[in-house]
Amino acid sequence: MRYGIAVSMIVFFNLAGGARADSDDVKWIAQCMKDNQAAKVDASVIQKYCACMNNKMSSNETQSITQWEKTHAAEREACDKEAGWK
Repeated sequence: MRYGIAVSMIVFFNLAGGARADSDDVKWIAQCMKDNQAAKVDASVIQKYCACMNNKMSSNETQSITQWEKTHAAEREACDKEAGWK
């Protein structure tokens, strides 16, 4: 439960910082963070990565970030770097 609250807070505060987001953005970023929760990096890195990937996706995209990243290597690598994952 703590992780869910932390995810919600991180997503909210990141998106409240000026970027306009709709409920789908919050949903996709939260799912991406959940999909990557076992990663050996800080939650803030995962959040930055997921937000970056979400921003690169079309607002009409129906795939999750986790699905979309598998066919968009350049975007994935750019977001890895931006988030400090690698």
